[in-house]
Amino acid sequence: MEESGSPMIRRSFLSSAALGVAAFGQSVIPARWQPTRHAQDDWLDKIPGQHRLVFDTTEPGGMSSALLYATNFYTANQSDYGLQNSDLAVVIVARHVSTPFAYNEAIWTKYGVQLSSFIDKNKEPSKTNAYARQLNGAIGRGVQLAVCQMATRAIAGMIAGAVNAGADDVFKEISENLLPNSHLVPAGIVAVARAQERGYALVHAV
Repeated sequence: MEESGSPMIRRSFLSSAALGVAAFGQSVIPARWQPTRHAQDDWLDKIPGQHRLVFDTTEPGGMSSALLYATNFYTANQSDYGLQNSDLAVVIVARHVSTPFAYNEAIWTKYGVQLSSFIDKNKEPSKTNAYARQLNGAIGRGVQLAVCQMATRAIAGMIAGAVNAGADDVFKEISENLLPNSHLVPAGIVAVARAQERGYALVHAV
C-alpha cells in the first residue's frame, strides 16, 4: 500500500490539479473582442468595393500625398488586377489643418481669408481651394471624404468672430457646402478608428 507521501500519490495529485486548472482556464477564456457598431458609421459599409483603404490627413502636405496615393491605388488595381473604380472603397479623412480642403468653392470664395489663416497664417491668403481640382477628380472615381466636425466647429467660430456672424450659422453654412461624397463625422480621429474597425487598411498620408 502506498503511503500518503509516496512519489506515485504526489504525481497523481499533481496531475489531477493540472487538469483542474486547465479546465478552469478554459471556462474563463473571454469571448473574442468585437468592435461595437454605431449607426453614425454605417456609411463606411455602404461604399461598394472589394478592397478598402482609408487615408488620414492632418496637414496640406498630407492631403496632397493622399490624393497622389489614391490615384496610384486606382491605377495599379486597374492595370495589374483588372479592377474597376467600383471595386475599390477609398476614404480620405480631412481633419485638423486639412479640414477646409473638404469645403466647396462657395465657402472658399466667401471665407478664403479666414480659411487660409487657419491652414497657415504665414502664407498669402487665397480664396481658392488648392486641392479642389484633384479632389473632384478623385471624387469622380468614387473617393469619399470624412470631414471632421470638431475642426469645422472651431473654424466656424473663428470665421464668425472675424465677420461678426453667429458661429452656429456659419457652421450650418459650411455643413451645407461640403464637396460631393462628403460625410461630416463627429471627429476625424474617430473616423480613422471606425474605418479600421470596418476593414479599411490605414495609410497615414504625410
